[in-house]
Amino acid sequence: MIVTQRTVAAFLTPEGFAQPSVAAVLREGSVVAEAGRYAVHAFSARGARRRTPYGSRPVRVSEPVLMVPGFLAGDSSLGPMSRTLRQQGFRTYRADIRANVGCTLAAAAQLEERLEEITQRRGSRVRIVGHSLGGMLARGVAARRPDLVAGIVTLGSPMLAPGAHHASLARSVDLLVRLNRAGLRNLMTEDCVAGNCAQESFAQARAELRDDVDFTAIYSRRDGIVDWRACVDPAAHAVEVRSSHVGMAFDPVVIAAVSAALRPAVVPSAVEVDRGEIA
Repeated sequence: MIVTQRTVAAFLTPEGFAQPSVAAVLREGSVVAEAGRYAVHAFSARGARRRTPYGSRPVRVSEPVLMVPGFLAGDSSLGPMSRTLRQQGFRTYRADIRANVGCTLAAAAQLEERLEEITQRRGSRVRIVGHSLGGMLARGVAARRPDLVAGIVTLGSPMLAPGAHHASLARSVDLLVRLNRAGLRNLMTEDCVAGNCAQESFAQARAELRDDVDFTAIYSRRDGIVDWRACVDPAAHAVEVRSSHVGMAFDPVVIAAVSAALRPAVVPSAVEVDRGEIA
């Protein structure tokens, strides 16, 4: 559901939203510090687990959690977050996406099939964590199949304005369209980024959610890839963090916010998450 600058449809960038400036991408440099924080946190957690008696470890959370990667990324991009959540008692599952680069409607259908598989296996509805485009896909599927989805957590997902993204991302999409036109299939087509497919994908990402589907939208004003305002869905519990767009996949602060959101009784309020919350 991302579009190129040359073919962008007006409805994908509604009034009040805009593409981040060219210089905004410099804010993504904080991803190095965020990766370092994750490494330190993972090392500390490993030592803590060794000192923790087996019987006092976290009780496993009953509802399964499906991790959905962002545009151009695959399941491995959410690996660090998935490992941390597992250590906290969550049962996480991959979306089986090697690279999120194809038609968004096809990706949504694949996601729905994966949800059906997990639901049948575990006998319960699933909670979804989606990064960027993955969050937009999650919201659409949650609206269409609330019988499969108990809640969603989106990370830097510009649901209100999919076209409000950095120029570098637009060039990547343009390249995918050109490659598809040249004969490399299963990539984005013109229809996926500016035609009926794009319209339907956008409509799905904005569809009304059932009352019993929890929704937390995590966003950052430091996001250098998308307009952070487009990530604050009025239907969601909004949680602000200080993270880059890419770093949301592994920043310990973001992981703490995700963990809290996945526990219905501890849904974060619409305030900034403080770094002191990390153990």
